[in-house]
Amino acid sequence: MIMEQVRTTDNQATSWRMPLSVAVLSAVVFLLARPHLIDDTFITLAYARNVAFHGHWGLLADATSNTATSPANVLILAALTVFVRDAVFAAGVLFVLCQVLLALGLRRLGAAAGLPRRFPALTLATLTANPLLLSSIGLEVALGAAVLGWLTVFAVEKNPLAFGLTAGLLALVRLDLIVFAVVLFVFLRPGTARALLGAGLITLPWFGFSWIVLGAAVPDTVVIKTLQGAQHAWGDWNFGNGPLFYARSSPVMAALAFLPAALAVLAVVTSVVRRRRIPAGLRPFLLLALGGLLYHLGYVLLAVPPYHWYYGPGLTAATVFVCAVAVSHRVTTCGVLALIVAGVIAYAAAGLPRTYAPLTSNYTSSAQYARIGAELGTLAGGRSVGSAGEIGVLAYSCGCPVVDVFSDRGLLPAAIAARGEENRWIRAILRVNYAFFDFDVRPRRPELVLRRLAAPPPDALAHWTLDAPTLGKQELYLVPNEE
Repeated sequence: MIMEQVRTTDNQATSWRMPLSVAVLSAVVFLLARPHLIDDTFITLAYARNVAFHGHWGLLADATSNTATSPANVLILAALTVFVRDAVFAAGVLFVLCQVLLALGLRRLGAAAGLPRRFPALTLATLTANPLLLSSIGLEVALGAAVLGWLTVFAVEKNPLAFGLTAGLLALVRLDLIVFAVVLFVFLRPGTARALLGAGLITLPWFGFSWIVLGAAVPDTVVIKTLQGAQHAWGDWNFGNGPLFYARSSPVMAALAFLPAALAVLAVVTSVVRRRRIPAGLRPFLLLALGGLLYHLGYVLLAVPPYHWYYGPGLTAATVFVCAVAVSHRVTTCGVLALIVAGVIAYAAAGLPRTYAPLTSNYTSSAQYARIGAELGTLAGGRSVGSAGEIGVLAYSCGCPVVDVFSDRGLLPAAIAARGEENRWIRAILRVNYAFFDFDVRPRRPELVLRRLAAPPPDALAHWTLDAPTLGKQELYLVPNEE
């Protein structure tokens, strides 16, 4: 009896040790990543702050917009911000919670598949050390990974209502992540009626509200980002050849970031050649990898610009699959450990804390943007300012209206029209999505404009030199808007 009580106490201590360790590690990781949170992260944080403090859905405090790609991320961050009173701190809290939830989900999946107990710790360490995922902290990537982990748990356990509710939440994290839910639903068959009921309970209220009140069921970023791809805003670079874009300036980081995808393909080929089939216990993890492949192919077909966090879901799924395969083999486990060590060394090699994220496409560091934002707020004196292509940190730190298509819905009708010119099917979809949109809203005319120019204009009010690993040095000027 006494021995049973001792074993029970030991099991309880062990069950808490792993999530507690994950929480501490993740908090340290966020503190290290805080200085290099990328510009798009601050778009999300600006939305969360406005929701928390003003009950207002918009990038700017004085205008409604619908360019938050992840409603769930914004709403959860806003709820946390109400309590901690700082959106950046809330992002840290959410990152830690997501890491812990993912670790618990992986532990449950590993136990169901009969994998060694080291599986969740090894997998989470591999994900955390990935340079691309480190560069995506503050966005919805970590939240999507946590929700996807538990979606897989409920699919394996044949819990249809929980699966449906979680699938609905996944759609609110990012609508395109629903491809993972479809794959798990088709192959693991958790149950149809209750799953659809659960998904509807979560998704219909938000998408109905967004469609009628915000003017679009699907966020405006779908139009903006796909139009960027159609107009070749990044030149010849798109999602398909995007890894090469990052390899130009950060070859080691790019190799370490995308290696799990190559290892996932190798793991499938090796398993099939040796055994003629994938072991049954690995099937859920293989389905995650399949979902990641379909997700990746969808983005290749859309030909959107290669924003690095777009690769996050596919790389997360590939990494989980690779680690599930690796934990059963000492040699491959050592290979994964080597990948983790290499990721940590590469991250720390530039010195800590880092100025730039390991992979970035921003024009300068977020720290410099914050300094520019503070100066811009003083210079603008409450006047609106047209952005020079990046708006997140400036809108968050300026205290003045920073205007572009992400914040000014008056600029959106032109983008919708341009996107609809491609074919009648896209035009029909856009007509439905924007059925309640006010196309009569007029664009704001900013009194001041930020411009990146090769030569200084004669009427410049201020000047800053931008510098970034990917794009090099550029000159940014604040000028009066003469248009």
